[in-house]
Amino acid sequence: MTGVTLAGRMASYDGGGVTLAGGGVERSACVGSGDAVWASAGREVFRWGVKTRSGFEVADERLVAVGNRYWIVARIGPLRVREPVEVVAVVDEVDRKGFAYRTLEGHPIRGEEAFEVSRREDGSVWLTVRSLTRPATGVRRVVYPLARVAQVFYRRRYLRALR
Repeated sequence: MTGVTLAGRMASYDGGGVTLAGGGVERSACVGSGDAVWASAGREVFRWGVKTRSGFEVADERLVAVGNRYWIVARIGPLRVREPVEVVAVVDEVDRKGFAYRTLEGHPIRGEEAFEVSRREDGSVWLTVRSLTRPATGVRRVVYPLARVAQVFYRRRYLRALR
């Protein structure tokens, strides 16, 4: 897929926000409590803060919106892994904010991931991360076992990102 623009890439996964609705592997952590924590977490989730505070780069400064496509870059030592994604669902409610994205052709895996912050009745603020992944097709399929290890590593970082 070298030379194909981000806009020209086909989806490698057909999910339309199933992870935001509660599908996939789910992990949650309390990031704090109170109005200030809630306001900050809500802002950060829509600015890719969970990813960028976990070591990824997102060059595009646009807030997440359904249909927007982004390059996410993971650094693993001197290696840079470019991950093309498309936002497929957004939730922006009084006590729940977040989004889900799916992978595009050229991503090292196929699937969907969601980041959601929620405020509970006791004022605590929680980050929930959900992912649903499959091996990519073609030559990228062979890196899937390594990608699964990386997912476990980064999932832990995600859950600490907004604290």
